[in-house]
This record gives sequence, structure tokens and C-alpha cells, in this order.
Amino acid sequence: QFKLIVENPEKPVASGLQVTAFVEYYPESEDDLQDRLLLLIEDDIVDIPLLGLIPCCYLEIESEINFGAVIANSKIISKEISIANHGSASGTFKISYDGVVLLNIEPTSGVVEPKSVKTVKVDICTDVPRIIKEVIKVELEGHGCTEVWIKAVVVEQVLKVLGVSCGNILECINFGPVYFGSSKTEQISLYNESPECMDWVAVLEDNAIGGEMGTDLQRSADAVLQDLSLKNRTRDVDVSTLILCIPNQGTLLPYEKSLVTLCFSPKKFKRDFGVNDSSPKQDYVLFLRFEAVGNKDGCLQALMSHPHHMELALTGSGLPVMLTFNPGPVIKFMDCFLGEQTQVLCTLKNESESLPVTFSFRKTAHFNISPEKGKIKKISAKDVIFSFSPHQIGTFKVKQAIDIIGTGLEKNNLQVLKTKSFHQIYLSFIGVCKSKRKNILFKINPGITPMISNATGQFVADGTGQCTDTAPVAILKSTQTQIHTHWINRNCKGDALIAFPNDRAASIRPSEWNKKYRTIFTKTERYNYIDPEFTYTDCERLLKEAHKAYYADFISSLRQRRLQKDAARQFYIYNNSVSIGLKPAEGLMSPKISITDFHKEKVQFKTLPSDENCLLTSRKLAAIGSKPSIKEIWSGLAATPSSTQEKEDCSLTLTSKQLHQILIGPSIMDFGDVCVYSTTARKLHIINNLLVHIWIQIEIEIDELQQTSPLSQVVPPLTKTHIPIVFETNTLGMFKRSFTYTINNQHLGHVLVVAKAVAVELELSARELILNPIPGYLAETEFRTTVRVYNPRNHPAEFTWKPIITDRGTAFSIQPAKGFVEAYRDLECEVVWHPGFNSPEAGEFNLCVRKGNTIKLKCFAKVTIHT
Repeated sequence: QFKLIVENPEKPVASGLQVTAFVEYYPESEDDLQDRLLLLIEDDIVDIPLLGLIPCCYLEIESEINFGAVIANSKIISKEISIANHGSASGTFKISYDGVVLLNIEPTSGVVEPKSVKTVKVDICTDVPRIIKEVIKVELEGHGCTEVWIKAVVVEQVLKVLGVSCGNILECINFGPVYFGSSKTEQISLYNESPECMDWVAVLEDNAIGGEMGTDLQRSADAVLQDLSLKNRTRDVDVSTLILCIPNQGTLLPYEKSLVTLCFSPKKFKRDFGVNDSSPKQDYVLFLRFEAVGNKDGCLQALMSHPHHMELALTGSGLPVMLTFNPGPVIKFMDCFLGEQTQVLCTLKNESESLPVTFSFRKTAHFNISPEKGKIKKISAKDVIFSFSPHQIGTFKVKQAIDIIGTGLEKNNLQVLKTKSFHQIYLSFIGVCKSKRKNILFKINPGITPMISNATGQFVADGTGQCTDTAPVAILKSTQTQIHTHWINRNCKGDALIAFPNDRAASIRPSEWNKKYRTIFTKTERYNYIDPEFTYTDCERLLKEAHKAYYADFISSLRQRRLQKDAARQFYIYNNSVSIGLKPAEGLMSPKISITDFHKEKVQFKTLPSDENCLLTSRKLAAIGSKPSIKEIWSGLAATPSSTQEKEDCSLTLTSKQLHQILIGPSIMDFGDVCVYSTTARKLHIINNLLVHIWIQIEIEIDELQQTSPLSQVVPPLTKTHIPIVFETNTLGMFKRSFTYTINNQHLGHVLVVAKAVAVELELSARELILNPIPGYLAETEFRTTVRVYNPRNHPAEFTWKPIITDRGTAFSIQPAKGFVEAYRDLECEVVWHPGFNSPEAGEFNLCVRKGNTIKLKCFAKVTIHT
């Protein structure tokens, strides 16, 4: 079957030349052939073997698929394995697997073309932590059966809180005693002990069991329970103001550590009036948890276990500054003259048993303090000298401020503690500086009025002399005495306008025509000169008053018309079915607004980029979806952003804290038992708790979920909506696949869809029936009873009753003999036994469900024979 085609040279072949020979192979059977070709070169013989092979396939497959370490987040992950054909003919393969771990293998059989590679996709579900080590059998043509191992390690997403210095797991941080108004920080390490990246967020549990807010734990239980006023006040306190976590959100790479600073800033809760605050100490027990973003269902449903999170207890005590002054708080200095100094010794005592106190006196004019600043240990005292050194004459009442120095956070850099004043105490200093007496001599003016004079211009005070004699002058208030008043004018009190003696030379212009002026001493009415060239006549005065009244009435009418229009406008605004016509605050009590209500409006709904340091609390997260401000919109939402505001909002990159306030779930959507060829829908809830629009896009490549619509929605701020996920399948068996969604076209999420595709099925209320005669009827009459048919599936079931006919026949009948049972409904069928000669007392029926199950029903007639 080999043929040699060649022309042998007759002459020797010169160097550099060649001779070509062709060997032709033409097989006549499917067998491999072997021969040889002899090449004679002068005296040498070269043996060239000839092999004739039939074309065949040579398939090769990898022996292992290793998914590595993955986290248990209920996601479907896939890997591909290659089947290579190194042969010259096509080869077939077939994959078989009888386990329950692998969800999908595609394709399970096929043909691999020569010199090509075929890929097979293997899916697993990371729903529970476990070690996967499964084997699939692959039958390769010409190679036999080969085993391929599928390996994976599914672990929980673990977030640990470690100590910075020791590296051990922390369960509690004790801040110890801290003054109210000051701060204390501690550092921890967050460790992502997972093989994948993790977005985390810190949540402060303000409704946790065992939490304490401002309670003195050293007091007796009865004393704490009786203090209900503090308990009611602390219920409305925003706990996020007490604990600061920096940062409170972030991203951790696999097996990465991150440094987090915790700051404790206690605040004193005020008691109600009349409550004796015998315990100034307030203890706090709070719980802070660090959890992964997106692994929660919130208030939607608890289909999956609570996501793994790390809880850290925070304990600390708040103490007031207990600094007393002896003497104090009012310190009165002895009177002194200008240039002198008086001193008071004051003892400062720190009454606190836990903390020292650092004080600093502010500078105050006329008073000196030594020392101005210092530190007093716990249960200790320190003497301070207060000095009064006046620089001017008078009485000085000064409010002296004492700053209590401690540590607090800077506004610009919250990770750095700064020494600053967090509390002030005030003392009252009272000091009097007297002046030395001077004798003032009054000289009699000889007749020339000086530039500076008193009201009469007669006497000038001169304090330069040392003469003790004084001039016999009357120092009286002339407007309040009647010594010189003329007896005629003693009763003129209604028009007591006093004119000074020297006011006539100033001008001859007329004064007011309707007022009277009297002299300073005798109260005699002064002559009032009226110049006719300048004054108004009586007619002119009346006309002027008429003009004033006209314009006053005109302006008043304009105001009244404006008020009437505004009242009519307000009437039309409030004249509707909603308003009941109540005037504002007319007989109504103002509601009491708590701090919790304030933060619901101001803090909780605030966009987080402007308040990045505010912690999320468990009470705020639990209220998402149930707040009255969340609107429910089920239709009419836009599929893509259209307005400028929507486009701007939907292009934002959200933080972990913002994503934690967007609820999309449930994360595991369990359809339960679903009939094939039926359609079932479940709601995918979407709650946007932010003040910006978000854009949700769903990507579904699964054939069973192709009826889902809409796949894109723009959700407005503070809005709740849902997308119906429609499931339809034609294949029996377990279904477990996941689809993905994106928020703002950036942030990925997924939902696991679980269903069990089953056939249509009906159930019977009983498998055996006993038919008894009806009392009062003849024995020859019919026996009747009923059986109920249940449909537990989600699809209508078509049924038919088929009797089983024996040699004796049957005496039983069922109505209706066929029909439909709607989904989750039942139908009552009547069974009748017809008595007769040689009628069988037993019978059987088959309940045949179209494309479903078959159930056998046995019937017995209980006949009583009377003798």
C-alpha cells in the first residue's frame, strides 16, 4: 500500500544537487502499516522506515480545577476547564457527576475538533462555609475514563479587632474616667482575615441589651431604677456624639490591617428639676460593631443568617470637674487707695478621687493671681494668692474666669488630641478703690463771666487752694424748689417748661406758639415774641394740619387694602379639604421635640459627605424603610437619568456608609417549589435612604429570569420601590443561580435565586374511603361521601378520575370525573356507591394529573344486613 515514485539518476549526483523521490500511501483498511525504504548510495545502504497511520483523536483534559479560597457570600462562581485534541480526527467526550455540590456543568458532552480546544464551565455556590473536594468523571474517546478533581475552600468573611501593641483580639476597651467636655482616644487595628477585599463600616449599637448611658454602676439597683427621669432622657440622646470612630468606613485588602482611632467624649445628662443628683459620676457601656457592607437584608426578611461582624464593647466614666475655692465663689477685697494693694489667700481643692485637674486663670485688669496656672493631684489642695492693685478710682466687680485644661480633638484634624480649655469656673472679685479727699473752694465771680461756668455763671470751683472756708451759696435744683417762686405761680405745674436766663439773646425766632415758658426761679411766664413775617397764620396752620390728615388717611387706606388682599390670598391657600381652619397656636400645645426627633431630620437624612465623622447607629438603620418620610413608589420611575440633577446624582461614587443605607434585597430570593411551565414573581425591594438619586441596573443572563422587567430604574431620594423578579423554567430539578446589579453604574451587588422546579401535583384528603348508609334511608339507596383534592403548587392542575375495573366490575362513581384545580386551592369530589345484585363493595380509582403524579384512592361500602 506504499508506492515509490522516483527516477534514479544514471550519472553520479554532483555536489550541491539533489534527487527528489515521492512516497505515496493509500490505505485499504483501518490498520496501521509499517514498511521500509532502501536507499543505495554507492556502497552504503540507508534503511528509511515507512509508517502509515490511520487518523485518530488524542484528547487530553486537566486533572484539577482549584477555585482556591473564596468567601461565603451566596454567590455563584465559575471556572473553566479545557479539553484539548492533539490528534488528527474529531473526538467525543462525556462528563458525569452524581454529587450535590456542583451546580452546573456545561457542556456535559460534545465533540472536540482536531487541533482545537473545548472549554467546559463548572459552577459552584458559595452559600455555606465548607471544603469542597469533588470528583467528576470524564469519558474521552480513545482515552477511557478520566477523573477531574474540583477543589475549593469556602470561608467566612472574618473581620477582627486587634490590639495595636499586643496583636490579640480585643473584646472591650476601657477608657476609664474622663472629664465631661474632654476627650480620650484609643487605637485599634482592623484585620481582614479573608481572601477577598472587604468594604467595612462601623455601626454604634444604641439599642443593644446591656448598654448603659450615664448610669452610676456603683449605686444600688433600687437607686438606679428609681431615677427614671435620667433613663427617659437618655433614651432620646444621640449616642453617636459620645463615641467618635476615625475612620468609620473603608476598604481592606485581603489579609490587610488598618489603624482605627476611637475617641470617647462624655456629656453630662441634665436631670429633671427637683431630682437630687447625689451621684455626679456617669458610667457608659456602649457596643460598636464593625461589619461588611452589603451583607444585610435589614428589615426585609431574615432568609440568611446574620452576617459575620465583630462587636467591641466600650466602657468609660464621665466625671464633672470638682474644684472648690475657700473662700469663694465671691471674694471681696478690703478697700484701698489708689496705688495701694490688698491680698486674699484662697485654697483650691480638687475633690475628685480619680483624676487630677489642671487650671489656668485668665488675666483681669486691676487683679493679679499667683500662680496663674498649675496642676492639682486628686484629693489635694493648692494655695493661690489673689491681689487687688487698682489703677483708677472706683468700685470694681469682676467675673474672673478659670479655665480647666484638658485634651480634646481639633476640628480640622480629628485624629490628633489638642490641649485646650474644656470647662470654665467663674469667681466674683469685688474691690473698691477710694480717692483722697480734696477741699474745694468756691470763689465769687467779680462780675466777668468766664468761658466755663455753671448755670448762673457766678461761682467757679477751684480746688487748688487749701482754705477750709466755703462761700455761703445755696446749692439747690432750681427746677425742683419753690423758695423764690412767686405766690401767684406756685400752682402752675402743667406747663413747667423752664427757660434759662441767657436764651433770649440767641435768636428772635418764635418758639412753639402753643407752649409756655417760665423763668427759672420765680416761674413767671416769659414773653413769647411772634414774628408775623415768619409764623403761620391760623388758616395756614389749619390747612397744614388738613394736608397731614389727608396723607395719613391715604397711607392708612393703602395699608388696609394690602392687608385685605393678603388675607384673601391666605384664605384661598388654606380653604381646602386638608386645612380645618385652625389659627396657628390657638389653644394648641406645642409638641415636645426630643433630640432623637431632631437628629432624625437633621443627622439621619443628612448627606454623609458633609458629616463623615458621624457614626451610623443600629436604631437609625432599623428605622430605614419604616420612617414616614420614606415614600413608596411602585410605578412610573424613569429607566435612565434624564434631568441635570439626576445625572449629577447618579454619577456620584458612594461611600461605604452611604451604600450601607441603601437596602436592596432579599439577598437570597427563595421561590420554593415552582411548577414547570409556570410563572412566579418575587419582589426585589429597593430602599433609598439618601438625599440623592441612585441608578439601579440589573444584569440577567439566565434564561429562567428573562421575563423580569424593568431592569433599570432611577430611584429618587428617600424612596421605597421594588422590581418584580419573574422565574419560569421548563426543567425539573434544583435551580440555584445568581444575578448581579450595579448602583450608579459603579458599585456591584448580587442576588442568589433559589428554586425547586417540580411537576404539577395534587394531594388527597384521604387515601381510603368508607361509605356508610345515610340514617333513615332504605338500604337499597345510594351510599355517598366526599373526598377533597388539594393543589399545593403554583400552577393549575388538570386531573381525571380513572376507575380500576376488576372482573366483577365497579359500583363506584366520582363526580366531577375530570376538571381543574387552581393553584393553592382545593376541590371537593363526591364518591357514590350504587348498590345492586352482585355489586362489589370495594373499588379503586386513579387520580391522574396531566404532566404530574398519579394517586390511588380505595373505596369501601359498609353494608349492614338486617335479619
